[in-house]
Amino acid sequence: MVYSRTDLALESREMYRHNIEEKSEVPGVEVNEEDSDGILITRVKIVSKEGEQALGKPCGSYITLEVPGLHQGDPHKYQRVCQLLSDEIRRLVDAPQKGSILVIGLGNRNVTADSLGPKTIEKLMVTRHLFEQIPDQMDDSLQSVCALAPGVLGITGIETGEIVRGVVDRIKPSLVIAIDALAARRIDRMNTTIQIADTGINPGSGVGNSRQALSRDTLGVPVIAIGVPTVVDAVTMANDTVGLVVDAVKEQAGADSAIFKMLCGMNEQDKYQLISGVLTPYVGELTVTTKQVDSVMDKMSKVLANGVNMAVHDDITLEEIENYLG
Repeated sequence: MVYSRTDLALESREMYRHNIEEKSEVPGVEVNEEDSDGILITRVKIVSKEGEQALGKPCGSYITLEVPGLHQGDPHKYQRVCQLLSDEIRRLVDAPQKGSILVIGLGNRNVTADSLGPKTIEKLMVTRHLFEQIPDQMDDSLQSVCALAPGVLGITGIETGEIVRGVVDRIKPSLVIAIDALAARRIDRMNTTIQIADTGINPGSGVGNSRQALSRDTLGVPVIAIGVPTVVDAVTMANDTVGLVVDAVKEQAGADSAIFKMLCGMNEQDKYQLISGVLTPYVGELTVTTKQVDSVMDKMSKVLANGVNMAVHDDITLEEIENYLG
């Protein structure tokens, strides 16, 4: 399984808010929030070494679209999110791409919750072969796009990074877009957020199985990572549950109760470590998803694919995409 972690935009926003409350700032970090028709967009930009040290991530842009109920089939929300995702991808690309764009669908298509990348690849408008075979018939608004779902190490016996590097060396794309299922750090982020970064991605980092990074440093071209949290680990679930228990204790027993003061006296890291120590001997590295995961993957992969389609091809509509794909 691949599952990466890129909850940084939301975590950075929360850290930023905490520091504002404490009348301090996170050095080298810029945070911007925008509410677009009920969809909250958080943009975090790390601009200095101080920011890198504060957040533990390299300089770059980290964007999160929070869309509660995204997978429930609301056509207006679907169209709006596709457009916003397209807009955010375009923000991260400095200039129109002259060479081909390579889209990588990370994950294991045989594991439903990890199949987001391969499923997204199936819904893309791939055109590179058409530009090579019938260039005179290609519309100027279309971009040369190719796609690959390299599978996982346990099936192929080859590191994903090695496969991608080999393809990049051969076709020399101007941009790589990597799509992956993510491991959430909060239950309420599962299937409700789309996360984007221009710093690349570390496949497997969400489940402690980090593989070779896909980034500008390793591939030699810009890399944009896009993902949706589709799973959460048992410790995170329990930790979130404790937070709910604290709220319930405060409401029922009052803020002066001994148990409330005891629970509030523990910081988040201490609580997480305590719960991990209790649960891990019994459940190991347990990771869970929702029972509607099949439907969720189908809908979320369509959103990501069309967001990418609209971002890389100029002035194309959802209706034109559907006509193209048949």
